[in-house]
Amino acid sequence: MRTYGQYCPVARTAELFAERWTPIIIRNLLAGVTTFGQLLAGAPGIPKALLVQRLAGLQRAGIVERRTGPGRRVTYDLTDAGRDLKPLCDAMGAWGMRWLEVEPQHIDPAYVLWATARLVDVDALPPGQVTVRVELREAAAGPYWLLLHRPVAEVCTHYPGTSEDLVLRTDADALARWHLRECSYAHLVRQQRIRIDGPPGLVRAFPRWIRPSPHAVHRIPASALPSS
Repeated sequence: MRTYGQYCPVARTAELFAERWTPIIIRNLLAGVTTFGQLLAGAPGIPKALLVQRLAGLQRAGIVERRTGPGRRVTYDLTDAGRDLKPLCDAMGAWGMRWLEVEPQHIDPAYVLWATARLVDVDALPPGQVTVRVELREAAAGPYWLLLHRPVAEVCTHYPGTSEDLVLRTDADALARWHLRECSYAHLVRQQRIRIDGPPGLVRAFPRWIRPSPHAVHRIPASALPSS
């Protein structure tokens, strides 16, 4: 492992936490992700071999624990030391929300849909499952399906074989800005950037099922921004 050669705890923490992809892995584990496949889906672009390497390094550092369950199912969980990184992740999210703009290179459609599924309030869903076909305007994206059910909503890239209850037509940037509450759902509908078709009751309920990003509370109100 590369070292700064400094005893300062900032330097020693950075040796572990500031490696590329490591904060994303920690963020996803803090969000309740437990399997290799889920970690991979929540970090579009990371090579499988690099994810294996990062997880192994976090295990050696005592931050992540690898567990084998029934049927040799492997899961990953944060240790007490790993969970103690939450304030650091929260601080990064708050700072980024306040001081960094969302730019086109930040809008990966696969990640936006993954994040949408993680933001679903499953306790607000009707019984059973609601299947939503998502048609993104990005030419190379999709279609995707959101499977809204308990205990955790999922994203599918292949037809799930169930009837479609809703069809959501939008673009990844619109969803991201709604998650961050930079734009309201009603505004995006008026701008024709979100359209959802299906039974009226489900159409009306859909926006109530998607919680804001936990970092949205740190958004600076437009009224507080300096005028140009």
